[in-house]
Amino acid sequence: MSLRPWLILCAVATLGVPSVVRAQRAWTVDRKESLAWWQMSPHFASLWGTTCPQEPSWEAGEGGSSEWRSTRVRRMRGYPEKADTVHVPLYPRHSVEPLCRGAVSGHLELPDTANWGTIHGHVTVAMDSLEMGSRMRDGFAYATVFQTGRYPTAQYRVDSLVDLTWEGDTLLGTAVGSITIRGVVKQMNAVMRAFPDSGGMRVLAKLRMPAHALEDDYGMSHIALSLGVGANLWEDLFMGVDMVLRPAGAAGN
Repeated sequence: MSLRPWLILCAVATLGVPSVVRAQRAWTVDRKESLAWWQMSPHFASLWGTTCPQEPSWEAGEGGSSEWRSTRVRRMRGYPEKADTVHVPLYPRHSVEPLCRGAVSGHLELPDTANWGTIHGHVTVAMDSLEMGSRMRDGFAYATVFQTGRYPTAQYRVDSLVDLTWEGDTLLGTAVGSITIRGVVKQMNAVMRAFPDSGGMRVLAKLRMPAHALEDDYGMSHIALSLGVGANLWEDLFMGVDMVLRPAGAAGN
């Protein structure tokens, strides 16, 4: 079934009558089936993280803690010290399973189911659930870089979708919105892709910022970032989500 008729059928089934198909629709993030991730470029064989490390396709980087040595950790192919903007994320999820920590939450409103450009809402990520696979690096990131005790979450606010195109059942476009990190709000767009999956709607979204923005814009520790940012070893930071949306009030949400 194509995505557009599928959405209309969901609206009718949820709301009960065809006349409300174009009425406001609410969607929530399925927390057990949704994850957030980040990745530095260059990644130096270790600079990436996820909120769903139990996901089978994910691998910890080099120097991971002992609990990760039973996973498929391997020497990175290629040149991990070189910029890579193609293999992002490095370990994409192959299939949806309810294995995640519940670190991603959110709510989206679709006032007009015939016009996806009107969608708006927010997605929130618990920063102390971003796992690199190394107790030492994770602890340092939580305490010193992210300062999760003071800034426990990051949030992306969606204002609209633009440049929308269809490829079969897949909707491609750009989310126009802003991201809040450590209390600082910055306008930032994200490329996105949405398609039916796991009995809901799966949304993949990715945004990109220069690595020096972590210090310049978001006030992260100069000392903590001195090697990567100060020495110009890091070029770009990518962040994104792989989330499943379901009608608000659906079981499990």
